[in-house]
Parts: sequence; structure tokens; C-alpha cells
Amino acid sequence: MHEVYLDYNGSSPLDPRVAEAMMPALTGRTGNASSVHRFGQRQAAAVEDARERVAALVDASPSGVVFCAGATEANNLALIGLAEGAPAERNRIVISAVEHASVRKPAQWLHEQGKAKVDVVGVAQGGYVDLDELEALLGPDVLAVSVMAANSETGVLNPVREVAQLVQAVGAVFHCDATQMVGRLPCSLSDAPIDLLSLSGHKIGGPGGVGALVGTRRSLARLRPVTHGGGHERGLRSGSLNVAGIVGLGTAAHLAKKERDSESARVEALRDRLVEGLRAELAGVHENGDPDRRLPNTASLRFEGADAEAMVFNMDPVAVSTGSACNSGSIEPSQVLLAMGFSRDEAFESVRFSLGRFTTETEIDTALQQTIKAVKYVRGMTRGDSQCD
Repeated sequence: MHEVYLDYNGSSPLDPRVAEAMMPALTGRTGNASSVHRFGQRQAAAVEDARERVAALVDASPSGVVFCAGATEANNLALIGLAEGAPAERNRIVISAVEHASVRKPAQWLHEQGKAKVDVVGVAQGGYVDLDELEALLGPDVLAVSVMAANSETGVLNPVREVAQLVQAVGAVFHCDATQMVGRLPCSLSDAPIDLLSLSGHKIGGPGGVGALVGTRRSLARLRPVTHGGGHERGLRSGSLNVAGIVGLGTAAHLAKKERDSESARVEALRDRLVEGLRAELAGVHENGDPDRRLPNTASLRFEGADAEAMVFNMDPVAVSTGSACNSGSIEPSQVLLAMGFSRDEAFESVRFSLGRFTTETEIDTALQQTIKAVKYVRGMTRGDSQCD
């Protein structure tokens, strides 16, 4: 049976057009982009072209793009970099209860080191941040607020513009992990407005190991580097640039901006076909999070009476996930679903389907077949039924 990949929120396949654009930097060019000779300057020109493309994807200035090894590094640079340069009177950071580990863990580290106090704002049952609770936590001592644009597990969208307005009203910096949003829905530094935004190449058809922290001039000036060396990337991220990866990120950003609207509509139709097909054949199928405010490619589903890990194992060759890729292998339930009010048992019954650029109708039909088969089998095993439906 043909392999079916429905884990795009974990990592998307490399677009062949991106791979083609990267080949000259991988095989035909040499030189450090910081060097003044012609070899280095050719590399530097390729980097600056990519910088413009990444900036265009999120309506930012090219000078505001700081290339990193991925969104995890970008999130660390945003939070730790802000705390290292913070005035004494601003010593508190607020994050949402459903943030990715690359936001939660740096915030926790800052708290443990005595560099910042950390508050956590809850979410509504639908999975989006509670604006009233956030507003109650804000004050003149808040340095920064980090709220993701879209949740990687549920696909639920946060009210980014409203969050930004509340945060900036108290003079704090708004950081947004937009890793899942960019390339799927419009995400703009100017419209939101967002002070610092993190993104990653391998979520938008680009290569792994490259991403960016994009910010306004004022917000970037408040950062201090977390790695030290040659002072690359406005002095914020030392290290010789990964030119091939950056070229790939730039090409992926260009393609994402160009094809975003049509591709999102196509993928949304496939996702709805999948969900409707599962509900037609199976009882006890529930969508996690508010279905009216989510990414077009994502469906987080709970199957009553079916352990998610057992389901995923029995769905081969269809690849789906029980949550964030960074938490795979954990025996603990999803912190995101627990924060939304789910019980541990309900969280353990939840599976994430995330579609993307190369998902086809045939693959959705295969996924339907294998999911239905797996749910019936796992439910039968739970009841002690040895017969596979």
C-alpha cells in the first residue's frame, strides 16, 4: 500500500523546487558569506535575496530578518535575548498555557535562573488564549508576552491582533511563534502588529535546520545575543551562515506566499473530506478545539474508547501524530489538551491529522480506510474482542 504522510505540522516534505534552488549553493558555490572576496560576496548576495523573500512572507523589513537554525532557536533568542537586556523594572514574562516547548522551556529556565518571573495565561475550551485573563495579568512590570499564532497540535488560531494591542498598551514586547501559521494563512508584522515573530523552514516546504526571528527595528534593538562569536546577523546570532539552507528558506517563503491562498483552500477541502468520512463511519469522533478558528490543514480528533498510540501504530502506512513532534515518545498526555480542560483519558484518545502541499484525494481515501480499520481494531481490543473488524 502507498505510504501516506499526514504529519505536515511535524515537518513538511522538501519541495523539489526548493531543492533545485539549493543545489548551486550545495555543489557549485563556495565561500563564506562574510568574506569580502567575490566568492563570499556571491554567497552574501544569495543570503540577502532570501532575506527579502522571508521578509515579504510576513510583511516585514528585510533588515528585520535574523536567520537562525530554526524556530526553536528563534524562540530562545526572543525570550532569553529580551531578558538579558531588560531594565530592572520589567522582570515578568507571560506565556500561554498551550505554547510549544521551545517557548515554555526557555521561560522556565529564565525563572529558575532568577532572570524573570513567569506567568501563564489560560485558554478557553476552544483552545485559544483567554483575552480577559491575559489583560488581568498585564502591568508595567511585564517585559514580554509570548503567544503562538496557531497551535501545532490542534491548529487553533489565537486572536493575535487583539493580543498584540493589549501587550503593547503596557509597553511590553509581543513575541509570536508563527511557525504553523506562516505559509498557510496571512501573517503580518504590520497588520497584527507583532514585535518579534519566529518561523521555521521545514514547516513550509523548506529544509530543516534553518529558520528566522523577524522583528521590528525597535524590538530587535532590545535583544542581547545568546551565542557569542563573530557577531553575525546584526550581532544577534554568531556563526557562519548556512547559505544553502537560507536559500532554501527564501525559496520556500516565496512559494508559500505565491501559492498560499489556493493551496490552503485545496487542503481545507481534503481535511473536511477526511473528517466527514470518519464521522460517517465511526461513532464517538470529536474535533478538539474550536473548528471555526483553526488552520485549514489540521484536524485534531478524539476517538472515544481508542488509545491514540495504539491507533497510530495500527494505521501504517499512514503517518499521523498524537501531538507535537518534539514530545513524541512521551508517556504523558498532551499539555495542550489538558490546558483546554480535557481529562487524561480524553487526551490519550486524540490524534492529529495535518495535511499539506503534496496531499492527494487518493491519500485521503487511504487514510480513511486505515483509520477506520485501526479505530475498530483498537476499540475491539479494549473490549477484549479478539476479532479485528
